[in-house]
Parts: sequence; structure tokens; C-alpha cells
Amino acid sequence: MGKIIDLTAPMFDGAPTMPMDPKMSLTWHCSLETLGYNLSRLTTSTHQGTHMDAARHFYNKGECIDEISLDRCVVRAIRVDLTYKKPGESIEPADLLPYEKLIDGGAAVLLHTGWDKRFPDQSFFSGFPFVSKTLADWFVEKRTGLVGMDMPTPNGTDWKYVHVKMLGAGIIIVEGLAGMEELPLNTAFTFYSLPLKLQGRDGSPIRAIAILD
Repeated sequence: MGKIIDLTAPMFDGAPTMPMDPKMSLTWHCSLETLGYNLSRLTTSTHQGTHMDAARHFYNKGECIDEISLDRCVVRAIRVDLTYKKPGESIEPADLLPYEKLIDGGAAVLLHTGWDKRFPDQSFFSGFPFVSKTLADWFVEKRTGLVGMDMPTPNGTDWKYVHVKMLGAGIIIVEGLAGMEELPLNTAFTFYSLPLKLQGRDGSPIRAIAILD
């Protein structure tokens, strides 16, 4: 097995999230002193931290997170270097043209802007480089199976268009990745993004990793 790289943001009590989402709570339920064992209580959004969106997120009759086949969650992927992007700058198809051959070959796409370095500061949730509507259309045309990113969401303004377009085309969206600077460029690796088996739900926190060849 090759080197394993953790691409998951930490989850902790009070971890910040999108303004309208429920806040994360991670507390002790009992301890060795009270019931003879340590056990924690977790309350969280299905879109906390590093997480996966299912079509149900924007479609009432869309595919639920537990219905996503696991062979779509363990895929060959590439890192797209977008660290040159400025805050609030759009990501366009032209930015991905150097990787087009690999994308046409079926590779999943991980968008690396470096924005994850702002987490857990509240500034992480605004002003990030974003997936343009044109790029969302481009991913659909390319029949890309999975698009991951180190931003909290693909687009903070045209968020509905981008989500509806991509999820409606069967594209899995993974948000809130971290540590992508350790991934290679111009070569594929195996990307694992396994959601919890939450029946009938719209998304799930995941433990995202890459295994290098």
C-alpha cells in the first residue's frame, strides 16, 4: 500500500459551520467515574466539516446518501492546483484545461485553493474562490463523477444553481477537504470518501483520505 494522506478537517465541540446550519456539539455523556466507561454525545449537521452532498440535498426525490454506491466513493482522482486564485475569484473551465486529459479519462477532480488554512476562523465561510456556473456546466458536460474542494461550498452566491446542476447530473460533491498540498500533481491517486450510512438523508460527514500509488 502507498502513503496514506488524511484530507479531513477536525471535528470538535463548537466547530464552526455555515451560518444557518446547526452548530456542532461534542460533549461527554458519561465517564469512568459515573457509569464505569467513557462515552460521548455528538450533535452535528449532516454537512459539518469535511462532508459529502447527496442529490437529496437539493431534490426531494433525489438519491440519498445511503443510496450512493461505494464504488463511486472510492475513485481515481487528481489534484487541481488553484492556489494562485485570489479570494472571491471564480474558478473557470480554463483553469482546468491543463488537467483535461486526465479528467476526460474519468478521474475525479479535487480543487485545491488552500482555503482550508483559514479553518476554524469564521472567515473560512465567506470570500473563498468559487466554482462558476460555467464550470459547473463543464463538469456536467465532462460527466465528472466526483468533485471535491477545500472550500465550505462550491459557490457562496449562485449556490443553488451550482448544486442543482451538478447533483442533478449525478456528480458527487465533497466539501471542506483539508491538507491537499500533500497530494501530487499531474498524476492520479486513489481517493476514499466514505459517508455514514444515514438512511434517507441529504449528506454526511466523511473521513476523506488519499492513497498514493
